[in-house]
Amino acid sequence: MINHGLLNPQILSLLARVRHTNAVVIADRGFPFWPMIETVDVSVVDDLPTVLQLIAALRANHNFTQAYQAEEFLKNNTPAVRQKFATALKGVPMTYEPHVEFKKRVPLAIGLIRTGDTTQYANTILISG
Repeated sequence: MINHGLLNPQILSLLARVRHTNAVVIADRGFPFWPMIETVDVSVVDDLPTVLQLIAALRANHNFTQAYQAEEFLKNNTPAVRQKFATALKGVPMTYEPHVEFKKRVPLAIGLIRTGDTTQYANTILISG
């Protein structure tokens, strides 16, 4: 029995298939459903869990070398929120692009983990190293 680290079997299965240069999407509660990629929905209620909590859990067990977010994240969130994401992704280069372009990357991901996060445009694509 696993007794520490990631416990969710669907997330573990998904991550086991993420290889070098593959992407995984961590999405907020309002992100559209993408039928062509596996979705693991861990949302419980508003902000449980959050995108930041998922990023922390994934980074503890996986190496990511690039991250993407929508430019709209910068425009719609406070400096404090932006700083929390910067801290959570310290050492991982971040690229911001228009939300329309960001969404074009989603079908290329190995999978998507949906959270209960209510932070606007918190969706983050992580690229495996």
